[in-house]
Amino acid sequence: MSGITIRTMNEHDAEVISDAFRNQGWEKPANLYLTYVADQKNGERVSLIAEVEGVFAGYINIVWQSDYPYFKEQDIPEIQDFNVLVKYRRRGIGALLMDTAEEIIRARSDCSGLGVGLFSDYGAAQTLYAKRGYVPDGKGIYKDGEYLQFGQQVVVDDDLNLFFVKKLA
Repeated sequence: MSGITIRTMNEHDAEVISDAFRNQGWEKPANLYLTYVADQKNGERVSLIAEVEGVFAGYINIVWQSDYPYFKEQDIPEIQDFNVLVKYRRRGIGALLMDTAEEIIRARSDCSGLGVGLFSDYGAAQTLYAKRGYVPDGKGIYKDGEYLQFGQQVVVDDDLNLFFVKKLA
């Protein structure tokens, strides 16, 4: 698809992004994106925006120092909060965001990591990550600061994740 541009997020994007997700029925407050911009200015993250013909279509974040224990111990940058608006999916925008994020990470690390939810809402993301060469880190399911154990019961929600890594060539 032509007309796709990728750039870093700025303060003026916060309301635009929040409104775009609200229009598709998702609540993502503008303050979240202002925090991303502040973290970016501090060198803690890179937040990228995808636009189609100048209209917001999606975003992705690179967090240099992950809170996820294995990534933190191994100094693996984490791709987080990756979203493409529903009306722009299956047009290559997500792949372009991932390509750009991995290129940025490659300049500082030979490995990239990410976490993904375990229920069907994350099915497309699970498939995308596997096709891109991400593999489970072998640590198991993680939720609320702990690795889950056999027999443990939890609520299945957005915080129930499996983490993946990819060696960047």
